[in-house]
Amino acid sequence: MSSDPEKQARHASISKTSVSSGLEAEVEVRVVEPALKRQMKDRHIAMISIGGVIGTGIFLGTATALQKGGPVGMLLGYLTIGSLCYTVMVSLGEMAAFLPIPGGHLTYAERFVDPAWSFAMGWLYCYNWTVILPAEISAASVVINYWNKTINDAAWITICLVVVVVINAFGAGAYGEAEFIFCSIKVVTIVGLIILGIVLDLGGGPNHDRIGFRYWKHPGPFVQYDRVEGAKGRFLGWSAVMAQAAFSFIGTEVVAIAGAEVKNPRRNIPKAIKRVYIRILLFYIGGVTIIGLLVPSSDKRLNIADGTAAASPFVIAISNAGIKVLPSIINAAILTSAWSAANSDLYSSSRALYGLALNGNAPRIFMKVTRHGLPWVSMAACASVGLLAYMGLQSGSGKVFSWYSAPRTAVAGLTSWFGIGVTYLRFHRGLKAQGIDRKSLPYHSPLQPFAGWYATIGCFIVILFSGWYVFLKGNWATDTFVTNYLPMALFPVLYVGAKLYYRTPLTPYEEMDFKTGLQEVLDASYDEPPPKNWAMRIWSWLVMRTSREYSD
Repeated sequence: MSSDPEKQARHASISKTSVSSGLEAEVEVRVVEPALKRQMKDRHIAMISIGGVIGTGIFLGTATALQKGGPVGMLLGYLTIGSLCYTVMVSLGEMAAFLPIPGGHLTYAERFVDPAWSFAMGWLYCYNWTVILPAEISAASVVINYWNKTINDAAWITICLVVVVVINAFGAGAYGEAEFIFCSIKVVTIVGLIILGIVLDLGGGPNHDRIGFRYWKHPGPFVQYDRVEGAKGRFLGWSAVMAQAAFSFIGTEVVAIAGAEVKNPRRNIPKAIKRVYIRILLFYIGGVTIIGLLVPSSDKRLNIADGTAAASPFVIAISNAGIKVLPSIINAAILTSAWSAANSDLYSSSRALYGLALNGNAPRIFMKVTRHGLPWVSMAACASVGLLAYMGLQSGSGKVFSWYSAPRTAVAGLTSWFGIGVTYLRFHRGLKAQGIDRKSLPYHSPLQPFAGWYATIGCFIVILFSGWYVFLKGNWATDTFVTNYLPMALFPVLYVGAKLYYRTPLTPYEEMDFKTGLQEVLDASYDEPPPKNWAMRIWSWLVMRTSREYSD
């Protein structure tokens, strides 16, 4: 929100250009000279969009969801949050496909709402990803405990943290390459687990036990939350899953925040966002369905606070089937997922902090970058928060994972989704006010503006009731109440505070800026060369088919 003329002079130049894509006009375009470098390739962002934040939320966090909600309660919770995730991403997709610029949805908030909205969203977004980092690091040490409990968790935490920091220290290209490998492992793992789960459920395991829907009958489809009887207890069980489900889905917007470091952004960012439905339907909905079939909600091993990696429902199911070696192999894949999620957490938080500084919303020292385009001060500051993972050395790393995952950081993520929904609704209205046909955009959803309204209202309701269980008789916990509702209370405080300090009005629809930065995006975009071999032809066919499905 800074209006410092020197800063503007350093980071921008003015040029005349003719802009296409439904905005045929001779306009003045402020071309931002990015300090970050476009190093991520097509295959990097493609794989990140499919498996980027698949991690402990689905592999380990589902243990808590199953324990609280039962198989059907868990499935309904993930379906609900999955629908919110999809509507958020189609809303973000329209904006990101049109303007894949530095800052992603934080920049859109400044343009289409007001700078104070961007200030509040930016700091909560940074908080969210910074605090999730120790949760993922702690989860990695929980997984390692499956093999060895004699070595202090501090050793595993240190190793995990160093690996994550080193990968990010080599820049966006190294991050993209590492995520391509990590995501490939995760995608193969989750698909393999779903297929294996179907086989085990039908009695194809070594013990030939045909499970079917046995656990939906006993102990039952729902858990009576806190022993509350009847429909009320089942409803409470379902609603208790929501925050954990949100923790699993949060992070799909990373493809937009990465817009400043992706090669050929106008082509690759829209395609990446359109692939989100694969993650929702196949990985999450398919995964929790299989988990609900294979593991009873009453299984004592589901308690991850005990610090046992055997808490993973997938590992429990495979162990129950009598398969000896496979649990260790799956656990190794889960460890990879925890590393990958932590890797994404550090990347997202450091870029958010860099963006805040670039817009004058954080100390300017966080703008410092190396000649290779690495925001090293921002990265170092965010990485230092990962040291909070050591808090679990006495109480157990599984306990730390519970502290920082759902619903604490999930609420901050849902608040960002709420902000994206509000931003899109104003974007949609601004296009109408300026006579811009949405059909001229690179991507538009036929569900709008209803999807935007559903995302905005739905996220607000989930946030509002995220910590309801502390109000049950005998369940009051001040720390739980504060950590659940702090992000919700912090957002309006940040917004009103910025509003009073900067005295910035809401951006009028007729004055919304749909042009600044567009020329740089067009200059960085190009036609991809034809595939050189059969492997590249298959990859290109899969990518283009996915894109066409949702481009109309």
